[in-house]
Amino acid sequence: MKRKIEIMDTTLRDGEQTSGVSFSISEKLTISQLLLEELHVDRVEVASARVSDGEFQAVQAITKWAQENGHIDRIEVLSFVDNGVSIDWMIKAGVKVQNLLTKGSLNHLTHQLKKTPAQHFEEIRHVINLATSNGIATNVYLEDWSNGMRNSPEYVIQFLDFLAAQNVKRILLPDTLGILTPVETQRFIAELLEKYPDTHFDFHAHNDYDLGTANVLEAVKAGINGLHLTINGMGERAGNAALASAIAVIKDFAKEVDISVRESSIYKVSKLVETFSGVRIPTNKPIVGDNVFTQTAGIHADGDNKNNLYFNDLLPERFGRKRQYALGKTSGKANIEKNLLELGLKLNDEDLKKVTQRVIELGDKKETVTKEDLPYIISDVLDSSLYEQKIIVDSYVLTNAMGLRPSATIAVSIEGEQFEANAQGDGQFDAFMNALTKVYTKKKLKLPALIDYTVRIAPGSNSDALCETIITWDTQAKIFITRGLDSDQTVSAIKATQKMLNII
Repeated sequence: MKRKIEIMDTTLRDGEQTSGVSFSISEKLTISQLLLEELHVDRVEVASARVSDGEFQAVQAITKWAQENGHIDRIEVLSFVDNGVSIDWMIKAGVKVQNLLTKGSLNHLTHQLKKTPAQHFEEIRHVINLATSNGIATNVYLEDWSNGMRNSPEYVIQFLDFLAAQNVKRILLPDTLGILTPVETQRFIAELLEKYPDTHFDFHAHNDYDLGTANVLEAVKAGINGLHLTINGMGERAGNAALASAIAVIKDFAKEVDISVRESSIYKVSKLVETFSGVRIPTNKPIVGDNVFTQTAGIHADGDNKNNLYFNDLLPERFGRKRQYALGKTSGKANIEKNLLELGLKLNDEDLKKVTQRVIELGDKKETVTKEDLPYIISDVLDSSLYEQKIIVDSYVLTNAMGLRPSATIAVSIEGEQFEANAQGDGQFDAFMNALTKVYTKKKLKLPALIDYTVRIAPGSNSDALCETIITWDTQAKIFITRGLDSDQTVSAIKATQKMLNII
């Protein structure tokens, strides 16, 4: 049988210590419900005792729901060695499990509390007995445990010997300042498990050196019984070990253990916590970042077509996501084909080359092209090849200044002969059309009437990527439509106009 490891999520307690983050009562309740019933974590640390009235009300709402749904023993609160004040708070809030914060290093005990080990242990004994008499189970945090193991291991062992004789369910080992290396994590935990084989130990990693996930893996290999994680790696300073990364690493590299977390729900809960917290997930954050399942280089898309050469075990479907193929300057035909396939479209090789080139041109302008933009690009590129380009708008300057009418200066080539003109108008495009009218008047040519003008973006597209301007023209002999595509509304209108000039 696989060894079971408990997962305790502390997003609502340690994660809420992220600068600027404060969850409301309803948000805390919703996140607690999702963590336990959707994500299937084993335990949830929801708050610190005595923080505020709002925190008290949130914990009351959570414990009421948990009691009604059989989860009350899975709800935990950080408490303090305060002669029972935290215990009274928890009794009123309906909490049944305390995570008692104590000093896990002699340095903290000596300089912060200014007490001897004997004094500290006696006060802890009193709080544990008080909790037990009120039906509250006790887990004990050894704050600054990692520095304790480095600098005062004799004190840590003395402390654990004392706790072994108390009514304690779990010992919680925090790397409070995120200073451990993976080698130290493995060695320290293995030493304690060998000395106290019947004790349940949890490991609580911080990410100050970006070693949180690596330390979690080493703790698992050393035999740890439980892990503390947060959604999106939220937490003070550089945050805590991220739940998404830790779960993926354990499932793929520690197959001898069993965890209850449902991977397919990770992304859903992650995005909700992002919304509630206001802390944005980096686009390249493993598992949950927007870009982590997106292939950008054309060679990678081509390789995926050839026996999935650029796949690893982190398949997006595991986490309720889909692989995507970005469109931009490094796109190749394979990227375009992958996106066209999802749209149910297919192009011949010649047209595919034209569309690919247009996407690359947009990427050079640092525009973001989406799958939904492709039908517009196809229409624009293939429509442009239906007629000979005898008239070209070579250049233009458009101005719009406060207190002055918009103006346009243009240069237009008509069958190889270039003309320049300047005009004002009620808007930049109107000024452009007035200047163009001057050019055509010189050539004794007449422009069609503009009878309709529409601007839209592709459904699902980014507003800063592409917009399509659709202009309806009337030559008296016929009415027809031209379209222009660009990231700038006025430029797309000018492109639609150049098409009209060549058509007529």
